[in-house]
Amino acid sequence: MYEEKANFKEDTDETFRRVRGALLNVLEDTDEARKGAVNEKNKTMAIVENLTDGILLLNNKNIVEIISHPVVDFFKKDKKDILGQDIRELLKGEDFKALRELLMGKEDKDIKIVYRQEVSVAKKMDLELTTVFLSKEGEVLIIFHDITRDKLVEKMKTEFVSIAAHQLRTPLSAIKWTLRMVLDGDVGELADEQKELLEKTYISNERMIALINDLLNVSRIEEGKFLYRQEPGQLEDVVNAIIEGSQELLKMKKMKLSADIPKEKLPSLNIDKEKVGIAVQNLLENAVKYTPEGGSIYISLEKIGGEIIFKIKDTGVGIPSSDHKRIFTKFFRGENIIKMETEGSGLGLYTTKNIIEAHQGKIWFESKEGEGTAFYFSIPIDIDRLA
Repeated sequence: MYEEKANFKEDTDETFRRVRGALLNVLEDTDEARKGAVNEKNKTMAIVENLTDGILLLNNKNIVEIISHPVVDFFKKDKKDILGQDIRELLKGEDFKALRELLMGKEDKDIKIVYRQEVSVAKKMDLELTTVFLSKEGEVLIIFHDITRDKLVEKMKTEFVSIAAHQLRTPLSAIKWTLRMVLDGDVGELADEQKELLEKTYISNERMIALINDLLNVSRIEEGKFLYRQEPGQLEDVVNAIIEGSQELLKMKKMKLSADIPKEKLPSLNIDKEKVGIAVQNLLENAVKYTPEGGSIYISLEKIGGEIIFKIKDTGVGIPSSDHKRIFTKFFRGENIIKMETEGSGLGLYTTKNIIEAHQGKIWFESKEGEGTAFYFSIPIDIDRLA
């Protein structure tokens, strides 16, 4: 009996030792895991704290849990006064009205999905905002990217382009009229070789003037001063005038143009006729330029719902699929176009897009390389004015 008790005690002690050892190992592992988690958290916070963009993390109740230094500077408050606050409380006041409406809408409810949208704050700062939803429970990461300096630099570039273009246009116009007088024989007869050289110089000067005009249009677009005379007008009148003025160009390339424009008047639109004319002219010139000799162009106008739809389709070289996303950007020209037609600023479609969108319209296209291109734009009918 004594030996049995001794053996039981030894077995029990051994079991306790093993359990104790196992528990110590678990505690050590847990402690290591805790230290690792703390280290990872510290690293993450160090990264967040030193980001140049503002970071603000909200929990599912819209309470601020994590912020970075730029956010502290933005709100001009102590960090402790921001953490734990409801985002609505932080964005109170007229200065933050636009920012608050962008994040939560006029209903002032839940945070919305926002991707790289610009907003001005207190007329002193321009921000680009993005919201990222981290979980189904509603945790949201708000990223504030300060673009104030970028906007200022862009404005300075635009002003420089505008000033330079204005300064260049005057002497180029003087050169144009001087060359025209010489070519017309106003200062004496020219030999054939002299006339040929001056004709080439005149054409080059015209291209320079066209480029300057394109640059001036871009600067006015970026300054918000491009449309200045909107009034009721007929889109078909604008289109017919552009077609009529392009007949010589079409003859030179032996191209056929067919138009499907309703004989009955379409509803009038509130448009800047000159600028819409530029848009139509740009699209027609592109169709002529990038369609081989002997090709054809089709133009149509149609009322669909509350819009007038313009369409121009050609049998030209088309646009490679890799270029589709960039076609309306400034100075962009497709590789196949550059090989075929070296002249051009890459500003025509950018200008056209801005003209149409300034009229609350839309522009789009369909194209395959080697199979031609169809451009469309729509301008809404002013229903309230017609009622």
